Amino acid sequence: MTVPELVTLHVWRTTPAALPRALTRMALDPRRLRATPGVRFGKLLGTGTGTGFGPGDADPTRWAALTVWDSPAAADGFDGSPVGRAWARIARSAVRVDLRPLTSRGEWSRRRPFGEPSGGPVTGPVLALTRARLRARRAATFWRAVPPVAAALRDAPGLLARFGVGEAPLGWQGTVSVWRDPADLVAFAYRHPEHRAAITRTPTEGWYAEELFARFQVRDVVGDRTVLGWHDNHDNVDDRGGWA
Repeated sequence: MTVPELVTLHVWRTTPAALPRALTRMALDPRRLRATPGVRFGKLLGTGTGTGFGPGDADPTRWAALTVWDSPAAADGFDGSPVGRAWARIARSAVRVDLRPLTSRGEWSRRRPFGEPSGGPVTGPVLALTRARLRARRAATFWRAVPPVAAALRDAPGLLARFGVGEAPLGWQGTVSVWRDPADLVAFAYRHPEHRAAITRTPTEGWYAEELFARFQVRDVVGDRTVLGWHDNHDNVDDRGGWA
């Protein structure tokens, strides 16, 4: 797959009372999302706090869609699509993050949805996406390894937002984190001892049956940033929700 010009992350906050409707949407909309005109690849996702990857970490009032588009013009039609309208009806707040792929390694559902981006110099905020399908027999050791990394991530310099994502309550897990600039992300990913230890263990433990790691330039943020769990230190964001 060629490198897409635009990837979007839509995140919706719902009320607890809307949970049955949200679960209905999660059952019906994955196929509808993939059938939306201009969509190359799309996933509907539940979310969590990012402190663990079991059912206890789930956030039943926040849901997301990660979508790879043929063009920005196609993405502009999402709000008027059946999926976009359905989620808007049950959401009390929402945010859209526009992304440009920088690097991507691995596969998601046996595909490389972001192509093979060549990276290049970037200034300003970046988003990191990790996604994995756990091997059932290795899941327990993986979950035991998560808390120290999650605790370190919480206080990492330059972190603007973070949360867990998943296609299912167990075994199909991932994280989204937003960083003030690429240097902050690199510092945590490769220099923090807890995260480095987890990276070192990954090939020997054999946790994942499938994995993907990708980084994106954050091109724009439109809507309610608090849906992402945004920190207060966002001086480089203008009042409309875009990047200043």
